Amino acid sequence: MLLSQYAADEQPGSEWIVLCDFDGTISKQDVTDTLLEHFGRPGWQELETAWEQGEIGSRECMAKQIALLDASKEELDALVAGIEIDPAFPEFVAQARRLGTPVHIVSDGLAGVITAIMDRHGLADLPVVANRFEQAGPRSWRLTFPYADAACRKASGTCKCSYGSGVRGLHEKILYVGDGASDFCVSGTVDFVLAKHRLIDYCREHGLVHIPIAGFDEARNALDFILKGQLHAIAQPPRGFTIAPAAASTA
Repeated sequence: MLLSQYAADEQPGSEWIVLCDFDGTISKQDVTDTLLEHFGRPGWQELETAWEQGEIGSRECMAKQIALLDASKEELDALVAGIEIDPAFPEFVAQARRLGTPVHIVSDGLAGVITAIMDRHGLADLPVVANRFEQAGPRSWRLTFPYADAACRKASGTCKCSYGSGVRGLHEKILYVGDGASDFCVSGTVDFVLAKHRLIDYCREHGLVHIPIAGFDEARNALDFILKGQLHAIAQPPRGFTIAPAAASTA
C-alpha cells in the first residue's frame, strides 16, 4: 500500500497513528461534488445515483465522473482556492505531533487537490493517501488508483481498511476521524473513532466505541485523553449497548 513514501513522517516508537478523512471531515464541503457541480458535463448525477443505490462501486463512479469534467487547470485552481477547511484542523495536527503521533489523511477523494489545500494552511508535509488526479488534456481530467484493493468490499478507489491494515505494522493503535459512508468499513477495524455526521449513528448502531464531534475543536480536546489511554472517561457508548469502563480502550 505504498507506505514507504511516508516513512519520514513516522515518529519512532509512537503507539498511535491518526488516520483522517478529508471531504466533509477536514473540508467544509465535498471537493469532488463541488467540481462536478461547476464543471461536470451531463451524466454525473446518474452515476452518483447508481453509486448510492449500490449498483457500482465508488472507484467506477468517480473515474467516470472525473472523465466528465470540462475545466482548464486555471479554472479548477481558482475554484479549489475557495474551498475552506475546519479552522481548528492545523492545531489538531500540531497537537498530535507534539504528543508524538503522526497524522495521515486517508481519502477516497482527489490527492492533488487535497495537497494544494493543505499547502495553503502550512501542512504541505502531511501525508495524503488518496486517488491520483491528473490532467489528461487542456480541459479533461482522469483518476488513477494507487491505493485500490481488489478485495475491497466497497470497490473504493482508496481502500481505507487496507491502508489501515498496512500501518498496523508500524503502530499498535489507530485513531480514525471521519464523517460519512466512505468511513463506515474502516471504523470497524480501528481502535477508536472520532465521528461526525452520519458516522455517529453508524458507530452507535454497530457497537463501536467513539466520541461524537462537531469539528476539530472537540477532536483536539479529546486527543490527550485518547492517546493517554483514558478513553473510558469520554467515550460515547453505542446505542443499545452497555460498556464497562475497562472495555472502552478497544473498539
